[in-house]
Formats: sequence, C-alpha cells, structure tokens
Amino acid sequence: MAASPHRVTVLALDGVYAFELGIPARVFGSADRRYEVVTCSADGGPVRTNADFSITVEHGPEALASADTVVIAPYDLALTDPGLPGPVADALARIRPGTRIVSICTGAFALAAAGLLDGRPATTHWALAPRFRELFPHVRLDPDVLFIDDGDLLTSAGAASGVDVCLHVVRRDHGSEVANRVARLCVVPPWRDGGQAQYIEQPVPEPSSAGTAATRQWALENLHLPLALSDLAGHARMSLRTFARRFHDEVGTSPGRWLIQQRVARARQLLESSDLPVDRIAGEVGFATAASLRQHLHAAIGVPPLAYRRTFQAAAAR
Repeated sequence: MAASPHRVTVLALDGVYAFELGIPARVFGSADRRYEVVTCSADGGPVRTNADFSITVEHGPEALASADTVVIAPYDLALTDPGLPGPVADALARIRPGTRIVSICTGAFALAAAGLLDGRPATTHWALAPRFRELFPHVRLDPDVLFIDDGDLLTSAGAASGVDVCLHVVRRDHGSEVANRVARLCVVPPWRDGGQAQYIEQPVPEPSSAGTAATRQWALENLHLPLALSDLAGHARMSLRTFARRFHDEVGTSPGRWLIQQRVARARQLLESSDLPVDRIAGEVGFATAASLRQHLHAAIGVPPLAYRRTFQAAAAR
C-alpha cells in the first residue's frame, strides 16, 4: 500500500502577498505527488491580499491540525493589527507539536509574535531586520542568509527565497535528484549562491567592471582541484583584494566559504547517486581527505557521509 502524501498546509493571513502564497503549491506540487498542498485562513473566511483583490480559500484553521508541514505565507505588516490578532494566535495553537513549520519573508513576524522563535536562529527580509530586532530581541536574527534550517523551524528571506526554502525542504525529504527535477520543472536554479547581502541596496558597479561569474563557472568545473584564492583571482585577472571584494559584492559571501558550499553540495549529490567510497568522493570534490569531507558535511547538515547516504538511499528505495 502506497504511503499517504506528506500534507503541507499554507496559512494565508490578511495582507498576504499573492505571489509568495502560490510558491508552496508550485514547488511541492511538482514533486511527483509526494506532497498534498492545501491553503487555509485563520478564520476560514476570505483573505485580503496586499493588492487590490481578495482570495477565497478552501479550508479554515482546522487544516493546520492535520498538517505535516505548515507554511506561513508572507503578509503586508501595514495591513494587519499590531502584534498577533486573536484568530491568528488561535490558528497557530492548532499546530501539533513536532510539526515542521516554514515561514516565508514576513511570515517570521507571526512566528516570533507567537513566541515560537524565542532563543532560536531565524531570518526575514533584510529591509525589515531593524524592525524585527526591535520587536523580537529574543530571536537570534541573521539577515544575511536566504533561509535558515533549524530542524522543525525554517525561516526564509523575501519573495524568491520562498522557492529556495521549499526546494531545500524537498531536498531534505527526498534528496538532490528529486529537488533538482522540481527545480527544472519550475525553471529555477536548484540552489542560489550566497545570501541576502548581495541584494542589499548598494551603488551599481561601473558597466565596464569585470565580474566573477565566469570564474565561478570555471571553479565549478574544476572542484576536484585544490583551488586557492590566488587561483580564482588569477583566472579573473584581478588582484587578490579586488577579486575578494567583487566576489563578496556579487555573491554575498567569501570565495573560500562559497567553494566549501559548492564542494559539499557536489559531495551530497555523489553520496545520493553513486556507490563511490567516501575517500573517492572527497577527492572528486576537492577535499584533501575523507576526514575533511566528514568535517564539512557535518558542519553543513549535521550528519557524517555514510549516515547521509543511508538516509537518502533508504528514501529512494521507498
């Protein structure tokens, strides 16, 4: 007998952003029927959007009680009452303990107002970080990342980062192969490099300025090599200092950290899709030793290579 699909309930609050409201259904709905997505409101009634129209949803807050994952869609803070309105607090109280909760953009404000983020890492749109810190000083806010996975609570930045976090959930549940297929169907990258820092308002670079995109592509094609900052700067024909600064401006992180992220991502793909020994995978992705791969993989996702492989090979078998 086939297992029931994972139930995702999306909560639409007054002032909801219609674009982001549709992201969970688009992403999870592209995962070969592995998920069932339903949308609800806090009181079962129509929901105002931040545009000049309202929407009618099929479900009320009771849908939250049967969810395996709850997604809090972003909403216009200016269109809601301060704090957490009673119906919203009551709706969130229906979520079963242990349910995975995901917020997109300002959805983190609702979770924080409910006390669900106290003492935990979280993110939201970079432009709203000062207001968030003022309202919720007990939350460990990081406005530089696209999303944060803290186990049963995931928070993401603005707009398109809702796609990033939903793809991450698919990848966590079913592995990179399924997530990559979903990304292709949605015509989006499987993951985006860097964090929010690259999107913060800053002076536009001179049109004649060289970028680092070609060097990043070259690095991805040569991950097996022991690439150093000098190698990347040399390929880009820039000084070390200029390259590091321009790379951070474009990607939102340092070249070294970016390289480790790419190597870990490639190692995860090989662990899922091949039977190569761990030391061979380490060499394929540019880590000097299997111990180095174990260290970086554990730092990134909290598990060693063989445990990661067992998890996703079991998921593929199911």
